[in-house]
Amino acid sequence: MNLKQIRQKQGITQAEMAERLGVSRPTYIQIERGKKEPTISQARIIKDLFQRNKSEKAKKSILKKRASKKNIQFDAQKFKEVLLYVLEKVGAKPNIGETALFKLIYFIDFDFYEKHGRSLTGATYMKNHHGPTPKQFKPVADEMIVAGELERVRSKYFQYDQKKYLPRRKADLNAFTAIETEQIDDVLARLSDKNGSELRAYSHDDVPWLATENQNDIDYNLVFQRTQPYSQRDHEMDFLDASASDVLEHLHPLSEEEYDYYMSLPDKK
Repeated sequence: MNLKQIRQKQGITQAEMAERLGVSRPTYIQIERGKKEPTISQARIIKDLFQRNKSEKAKKSILKKRASKKNIQFDAQKFKEVLLYVLEKVGAKPNIGETALFKLIYFIDFDFYEKHGRSLTGATYMKNHHGPTPKQFKPVADEMIVAGELERVRSKYFQYDQKKYLPRRKADLNAFTAIETEQIDDVLARLSDKNGSELRAYSHDDVPWLATENQNDIDYNLVFQRTQPYSQRDHEMDFLDASASDVLEHLHPLSEEEYDYYMSLPDKK
């Protein structure tokens, strides 16, 4: 793909590109047609354009590969251990009722998927007006209550009725890898002081929730479209790994004067 095609794909006009390069439109047209060599500073600006295009293509490729469901299989036992671990750590806090609990587990799963390409528990989350809700929570919690592993209680949080859960056994830490434990702890450190309403509002600004229709399942792969403060990785930096040589494939060689100037620059090592 040449400079003209990439410029058009990015929705940039020749006049806008000329302004970015600090040249007149006729001069830019000569550069675009290969009749004039860009300066080093201009080549860097053009390089950014090629990198952005490469980034978008890389994102689409990765999202397509990750669209497979093979990395999202529900693990009921892992879900139980995550639930117990979270309750051990923060369940006694007065703000952690069922609504807050749902959101904490959602962020544990979706943040982990963004970082590592797989869900920690594989739970399915539905979008409703309360925020992301794990569909397997109720049957798993009911089973744990019958088994004496969990207790469901009613309490008051300010003037509101609140459904809380108490762990009746310790989580099996052998069920987690070190990075899984680290991920759970990170989410709890960032979010467990928020109450249910605050977590609900916070989850409503996360791209996976925003991009999903009401009552539909939330696609894990939407995490790769996240923005700050939700994104757990700098995806732009992940993708913008093209070197100057990538751009030079699309440009004519530097003039001797420009080459000499470049080689005379001080070594920054």
